[in-house]
Amino acid sequence: MRVLLQRVKSASVEVDGKVIGKIGQGLLAFVGFTHGDDAGAVAWMCEKIARLRIFEDAAGKMNRSVADVGGGILLVPQFTLYADAAKGNRPSFTDAALPQVAEPLYEEMVRRLRESSGVPVETGSFRAEMAVALVNDGPVTIILESNRLTGKRRVPGPE
Repeated sequence: MRVLLQRVKSASVEVDGKVIGKIGQGLLAFVGFTHGDDAGAVAWMCEKIARLRIFEDAAGKMNRSVADVGGGILLVPQFTLYADAAKGNRPSFTDAALPQVAEPLYEEMVRRLRESSGVPVETGSFRAEMAVALVNDGPVTIILESNRLTGKRRVPGPE
């Protein structure tokens, strides 16, 4: 699983001209799934997103989580995070999980974050054309991965 995480002042997602998800300060998380991702990878990623300290404290250090600042999370599915453009000019998406595998994992991620993060969680729409708007804060953009190319789950290091 791969997540492109952006610290934002605000973010929203529209489908067919209608806003379906919107947050103020918080985290915009673009989420992609690959082969072998499972509920364990989802659980690890949800905990990492909720606890990641990338908001500034009073001393100006990144030391606060999204819950600490009263923020929200906007979770947007994005299979293109697994695009491979190494050969030619048209990306291959063979590393992306098939929709029938990825969609239940995405729904599990939404459920887990809503239950455990302690913050409002808004969503994009799986398999929809979405227009995402954001005001980046910092900018702070971080890529998180639950697996490496070896297929072994990453073990979080000391914080």
